[in-house]
Order: sequence, then C-alpha cells, then structure tokens
Amino acid sequence: MKITVLVENTISENPNVKNLSLQAEHGLSLHIQTEFDSKNNYQILFDMGQSNLFQKNANLLGVNLESVDFAVLSHGHYDHGGLSSSDSAQNGLFAFSKINQTSPIYINQNAFSQNYNGSKKYIGLDQSLLQNDELKSRFVFTKDKTQITEDILLFSCNDYPKIVPTNPYGLMQLKNGNFIPDNFNHEHYLLIQENKKKILISGCSHKGILNIVEWFKPDFLIGGFHFKSIDVENPLEKQQLIDFGKKLSSYNTIFFTCHCTGTSQFEILKPIMKEKLEYIGTGDSIEI
Repeated sequence: MKITVLVENTISENPNVKNLSLQAEHGLSLHIQTEFDSKNNYQILFDMGQSNLFQKNANLLGVNLESVDFAVLSHGHYDHGGLSSSDSAQNGLFAFSKINQTSPIYINQNAFSQNYNGSKKYIGLDQSLLQNDELKSRFVFTKDKTQITEDILLFSCNDYPKIVPTNPYGLMQLKNGNFIPDNFNHEHYLLIQENKKKILISGCSHKGILNIVEWFKPDFLIGGFHFKSIDVENPLEKQQLIDFGKKLSSYNTIFFTCHCTGTSQFEILKPIMKEKLEYIGTGDSIEI
C-alpha cells in the first residue's frame, strides 16, 4: 500500500518534494493506493482538505484523481470536506466531484450535523452541498458498519465502550437551538486489511486515539490524534500527553500522525514512542 499526503498543515521535509512548490493548509487529504494483488487494487481519496488545494498538489505529485475508485469523508468538519464559500470550486468535496464524476463518496449519515468550535464559529460542512442533486447522488451515507469491499470497511464505533472519556476540547453541535458538547457521531474510520496487515485510517480520532487503538489494534494507524489542544506549557496537561504516549507505545502498532496532533505535541511524543511514531506532511509518501 502506498499513501500520499495531498494536504496537511505542514510541508514535507523530504528533499525530493521540496522543489515541487507544494502548498499546505489546515486540513487533511490522503491518496491511498492498495496492493492486494495484480487484479483487485483500489485508489482511494480519504478527505479533501478545505479547498481545492488537494487537487493542485495532486497534479504536482503525479496523482491522477480521475482514477480514484471511491472517496471517503472522515467526519463533518470543513478542514476535511470543504469550506463554505460563495466560490464552490474552492470547496473540497465539490472540487472532487468535478474532477472525478463517477466514484462514490462514502460519508457518515451524521456528517452534515451543525458543528461548531468553542467560539461558536461554524466549522461544519457546507450545507448547500445537500441542495446539489448531482453531488448528493454520489453520497453513500453510512451507518455503524459499511463494507465497501471484502477487505475495506468503515466503522463509526458510536456505541463502542471507551477506555478513556472522549474530550471534545470545546467542540460543539447545535441541536434544537442548544449548543451541546460534540459526541462525534459524524466520524468514522477506514479499515483496510491487506496482506495480513490491518491498516486503519483516521481523520482526527475525535473519539479518542486510545479508544480507537484499543478497538481495532491495527498494525498501522495513519491520521491525526487531536492532541493540538493539549497545553504543553501546563505541567499537568503535559504529563497527560506523556502518559498517552506511553500507553500508545504499548500497542503493537506503528503510527503515522499529522494534522490535529500538533507539532509541539509530536515533539513530546516522539522520544517516548520512538520508532513507533512518525510525522507526515504535505508531499510525503509512505509504503506499507
């Protein structure tokens, strides 16, 4: 399997891509090329960032988005599925639908919920996309478990038991006129079982990275840990992050993290998790 980062908050340090004029934005978009066998392989687009930057970077990286077999939207936040804008071409989901006019887009049935940050700023998906019948016809709305192929599945895990409480870090949903803590029922995770390996792709791991690793016990996990809101200058919060790192390193899992983990937080985790943890930025490719 080859995974290429089309969009992430940072630019890769790899000298082979530094001269490609790639750009970064707060968001995430991954291109996944499976390698099951010579006949049954798939190209997957996992998230689209907030704009059409993923498309521009894909062109520079030689990734053909027209060949994508299906897309997955990890959850209902603008930095993964598109910013609300009067210029719809700048919206990630809409941009992909114009580049690739055939592939289905797997999206959680709750992804268009009214999602806000702690300042009560709307950070959800562009609601107007639901008025676009052509685009909406491409959406495959998923529930608790969706089997895309025999070895590619989506799980929401909404009813799974948690070993640690989910911390919304101030993120909220607007329901019946009231702001309530987000329970992230709009998030799901992509599991690919390839060559006797379990590879899990997670956009932001809002339900708790420790919970997700315990649920799946994957060989590899790629995605954000949502640790960026942990204050590393606060001794108590820093110690909590250290404890998280120790617990994660106890699993037989290799982690490639990015986006909402936070670079300062990564610098604390890396000496603890050592070879089990790497950071991936825009332009990076990993082969599993």
